[in-house]
Amino acid sequence: MLRARARRHGRDGRMNPTPLQARLMAAALLLILLGLWELVVRQSGLSTLVLPAPSAVAAALWTGLASGYFWPHIAATLQALVLGLAAGSLVGLFAGMALAESALLEGVLKPYVVVSQVVPKLALAPLFVLWFGFGLLPTVLITALICFFPLMENTLTGLRQVDAQRLQLFRMLGATRLQTLLRLKLPMGLPAILAGLRVAVVLALVGVVVAEFMGASRGLGAVVIAAQGMMDTTLMFAALVIIAAIGLLLYQCCILLERRLLRSHAFSVLSTARLRANP
Repeated sequence: MLRARARRHGRDGRMNPTPLQARLMAAALLLILLGLWELVVRQSGLSTLVLPAPSAVAAALWTGLASGYFWPHIAATLQALVLGLAAGSLVGLFAGMALAESALLEGVLKPYVVVSQVVPKLALAPLFVLWFGFGLLPTVLITALICFFPLMENTLTGLRQVDAQRLQLFRMLGATRLQTLLRLKLPMGLPAILAGLRVAVVLALVGVVVAEFMGASRGLGAVVIAAQGMMDTTLMFAALVIIAAIGLLLYQCCILLERRLLRSHAFSVLSTARLRANP
């Protein structure tokens, strides 16, 4: 009972909301903002070309989903997102592992990796279309390039922050570098790696949409560009709502995956702390 009360109160004694209460407050804030938006549009008489009302956006969203217009574009965006995220995450994970294990590789390759990230992806997208043509491949490559860096950097950081005493213990037991990497460094660096995955998921969706702006005939980014060309601001807002919903859903999936994978990690850390406190 006391522990439950302690968890509900912060260190300063203030009441902490439960997850359900936080979600309800977020939903209430959303309703308030949408209501204000609707009120401002109706009272000011703004044209739908400038700013459509939420009710008009909802109607366009429902019409597009019910008629099946949005579904092929959603499928195309998700396909490019999954492929680009998988490719970029795997390359970033293995690159981070390689750089963490070799100071020489880090010194040689890290500047090129940084340069690949500081170059604007919006400038690279037309070049990728020119090199690889229109279609899925340029979108996947842009997405992989965008979400590669968070995984690489977080993996590198996580593997470098392993407990020195555990590392010394593995060395005393004669563990090889591969055994130390797989059985110590990767499990201990898992929180940092998963945090990088969360960032990569959000950036991957941004990368897909940006790439679809340039050279895609299908996808939610292509819908946004087409809506701009037709001066259909309501349709553009409806596509943006779908993009935002996909981003929130993917982010929540990452949080659930992180909680599931980190249970064993937290138990291991807690056990080690207790052993140190009670030798």
